[in-house]
Amino acid sequence: MLGEAMSDGRLTAEEHSERVQRAFSARTLGELAELTADLAVASAQPVRLDSGRVIAGILGPARRDGRWVVPENLTVTAMFGEVEVDFTQAILQTSRVQLYATVFGGRLRLIVPDGVSVIVSGHMVLGRKRGSTPPPPGPGSPVIEVRALVLGGELDVRTPRKGRRFRLFSRD
Repeated sequence: MLGEAMSDGRLTAEEHSERVQRAFSARTLGELAELTADLAVASAQPVRLDSGRVIAGILGPARRDGRWVVPENLTVTAMFGEVEVDFTQAILQTSRVQLYATVFGGRLRLIVPDGVSVIVSGHMVLGRKRGSTPPPPGPGSPVIEVRALVLGGELDVRTPRKGRRFRLFSRD
């Protein structure tokens, strides 16, 4: 996109060179998104950041999975429904994500890959928390900090299921 913008005159050679240099030194997706924000409408951007839309399962299921960009602050609501948020293929914008969860008579399931820690705080009334993740392996490791209000529901944190081997016969 930067090359096209220079060739059609929207960027000078100097601006192009500066932006390419900044692209190579970028550490986050947010820094990359800034480089083309003035060159195209939001739907045509090469890097599209999640604006932090609420993930809501109200009287039914909701799911966020696959390859998606996780905003720094994320809100999830499960009201008499089940919500699953799968971070295994997600791209984190920052190493610390704040997830605000409200669960009322429903279930929230968070699936996180190895190496990502989940810290849960908040209030649980007639609700329960299941599962856990190990502490982060070192400084700078990703952390998902969940601030939850669970009323008569469930918050389930787990890692992805490992492939199981099936054997018809024993090796004895």
